[in-house]
Amino acid sequence: MKTLDVEAVQAFVLVADLTSFTRAAEAMGSTQSAISLKIKRLESGLGKRLLERTPRLVRLSAEGAAFLASARTLVAAHQSAMGSFAVEKRRLVVGISHHVVGADLAHVLKRMNATDPSLVVELRIDTSRAMLEAYDGGALDAAIVLRHDSRRRDGEPLLEEDFGWMAMPDFHYQPGEPLRLATQAEPCSVRAMAVGALDAAGIPWEEVFVGGGVATIGAAISAGLAAAALVRRVAPAGAIDIGPKLGLPKLPRGEVLLYSKLTDARARGALRTLGAAFRANAG
Repeated sequence: MKTLDVEAVQAFVLVADLTSFTRAAEAMGSTQSAISLKIKRLESGLGKRLLERTPRLVRLSAEGAAFLASARTLVAAHQSAMGSFAVEKRRLVVGISHHVVGADLAHVLKRMNATDPSLVVELRIDTSRAMLEAYDGGALDAAIVLRHDSRRRDGEPLLEEDFGWMAMPDFHYQPGEPLRLATQAEPCSVRAMAVGALDAAGIPWEEVFVGGGVATIGAAISAGLAAAALVRRVAPAGAIDIGPKLGLPKLPRGEVLLYSKLTDARARGALRTLGAAFRANAG
């Protein structure tokens, strides 16, 4: 009777969830070539091709899709068995900027839980500035924020996000009139970036809505009240980037950084999974 390598099965589940050998390798603290080799051996042992690979895409084959549920069950059973030895609960306090938290947060948390079910995640959402201050003050184990201070170089780059002038397709704007904006209250760095770009381009603007988080900004966009400078990934459903059509200035990309000084293997593993999930969902 053939036996399955649980670590190889876990690698397969990660590749399936993150649609990337690179992201799966990051989550497992391994290399892309090592993950690829594990899955090739798994496929050889099963006599089935589980993944279809192209230079730009990884997706499940029909056999892989059929195997995925059982693979998840096997990995979960293995983790449960290891949990029989009373793994100590670990609380991880993470702060994330609301400018980078999108609808994919549930997927990110699910991925972290699947990797370490006994991990207790305490999540705090606020501005990048507030999260970084909390991290520096020792209130957070880790922080994921947008870079807003070019002089500070101690964060780990996770990804770069595209900002756009997000609004609903029927948003009305007549060139020459003030652009109706939804923003965060000062001193939000994204607000400063947006109004700075408009001022530099000589485009008049007016704030018609000041939000208390990206969710409220999204509500103002969905209501048709205004446009807003947002990462495309966190914009509300149905919103589009009206910038190219209306001749609005191109916005710079935003660099997302991970700050953490944790060194224990368990916490670092959870943060690797968190970072890999963010990268995968942003891609």
